[in-house]
Amino acid sequence: MADSKTDTPLPPPTHAQSIASPINLVLFALLLTLVYLRLRPKPPPTLSRAPPPIVFRTFTPPMLKPYNGENNMPVYLAVNGKVFDVSNGRNFYGPGGPYENFAGRDASRGLAYGSFDEDMLTKDLEGPLDDLKGLGGEEWEAMRGWEERFQEKYLVVGKLVAVGDPEASKEG
Repeated sequence: MADSKTDTPLPPPTHAQSIASPINLVLFALLLTLVYLRLRPKPPPTLSRAPPPIVFRTFTPPMLKPYNGENNMPVYLAVNGKVFDVSNGRNFYGPGGPYENFAGRDASRGLAYGSFDEDMLTKDLEGPLDDLKGLGGEEWEAMRGWEERFQEKYLVVGKLVAVGDPEASKEG
């Protein structure tokens, strides 16, 4: 074929490359996959079950004793008449922890003296509460420091009263 104006032959037609070449199809599929992964809806997050509500209670020493972390029980301890749920600190206050003697007990005197000994705990759970007589200024300050630390970190779940206290008979 020749151009009618100049009578010069046209170059032979070249074959146009198809857009559907194998490498282009692979790259396109990869692009679609990346776009899908980026834009796909994410599954809604699942929330863990809420812990059971904790009701403020009045405890006596025998009522507090089972809350020592054994048998899947929560870990409670009392400081200066307030009962704290220290279950989040089970590694410290629960079975095998360094403060395990205080679990389920009145820890006031032991924390005041910085002692983990059994003789810092009230032996007679049916008797009167420890009146903390004999504590000096430094011991009172140490105990109040522990009490403040517990109030910042843990929930107050009750108060500790003696066995014969009228408030104890309301709860029992």
